[in-house]
Amino acid sequence: MHGAAIAQRAREALAEQTGLFPEKVVSVAKNEAGWHVSVDVIELRRVPDSADVLATYVMDLDQQGDVVAYHRAHRYLRGQVGNGDTA
Repeated sequence: MHGAAIAQRAREALAEQTGLFPEKVVSVAKNEAGWHVSVDVIELRRVPDSADVLATYVMDLDQQGDVVAYHRAHRYLRGQVGNGDTA
């Protein structure tokens, strides 16, 4: 599989497993075991949108695109600059 297909597979798998909406794939890296993918998701919608709570999930997928592991790396407010974990 190539990077674009892995990115799409990661988005779909994360949505299936968490029920959260994948906002964007922020990184894709190939390694000896498969793929390492980071995906931003909306965890809590707020008004205004700039107050939404987002999270970055880090996923490991094997060579075939199956999820091996995933975890939430951090949470943040949409309008937050930087990568602190304040939410």
